[in-house]
Amino acid sequence: MLEEITPLILTYNEAPNINRTLQHLTWAKRIVVIDSYSTDKTLELLYSYPQIEVFQKKFDSFASQCNYGLGKISSEWVLSLDSDYILTDELIDEINALKAETDTNSYSVSFKYCVFGKPLRGTLLPPRTVLYKQEKAIYKDDGHAHRVWVKGNSKMLATYIHHDDRKPLSRWLWAQDRYMVIEAKKLLETPESELSLGDRIRKQKLFAPFIILFYCLILKGGILDGWAGWYYAFQRMLAEMLLSIRLIEYEKLNENEVRRN
Repeated sequence: MLEEITPLILTYNEAPNINRTLQHLTWAKRIVVIDSYSTDKTLELLYSYPQIEVFQKKFDSFASQCNYGLGKISSEWVLSLDSDYILTDELIDEINALKAETDTNSYSVSFKYCVFGKPLRGTLLPPRTVLYKQEKAIYKDDGHAHRVWVKGNSKMLATYIHHDDRKPLSRWLWAQDRYMVIEAKKLLETPESELSLGDRIRKQKLFAPFIILFYCLILKGGILDGWAGWYYAFQRMLAEMLLSIRLIEYEKLNENEVRRN
């Protein structure tokens, strides 16, 4: 089935990651990359692969970038990847064994989060739809993230994708702060009845960071992963602290605005 698939990747200054991702896509006849005007060596690395076609588009949202990318793909199937996703040999074999003529329109996959290349026992990353029929799919924004909506039947693949982001901590903090601005607005503007249990806990601000720490270390077994498990747990705790701070900031700004009016 591999010959029926076009990988779709979004990039922006992904030089620390993109080469490792592309090394596992050598089977692809064509790879479509939507780049948000990278300023590092990302483009240089991309152009070193002859099967890659790069289209540049100013970033406005993840969903918009992905939908733009779908318009550049003519194959029946799309494999949607982030620049820090690494396909395992087992996953490639599983995808290749799928039947192209099927009533299944999409496939989801679970992740193994990696810290400097070391896979962890557990992760907060939910399964994601990554392989789907192009004509059945459309992307929509969901908080700071995005989701693809695919009409028809969906199945779960048995093997994993490795999520292995090796950008520096300063870049991670920059990205997380941007994400948490969007997440805070989503939590405050969404009716309480429409929030998931996890989002209602996050909205409480005080307890969420410590719950995440306990969840990563104990319930997900991160403590058994040694320094890598602690690194991931502290990283996720810090992200929740940023969200709590943003929530407090927006609530106080709203209170001040109400007083002035």
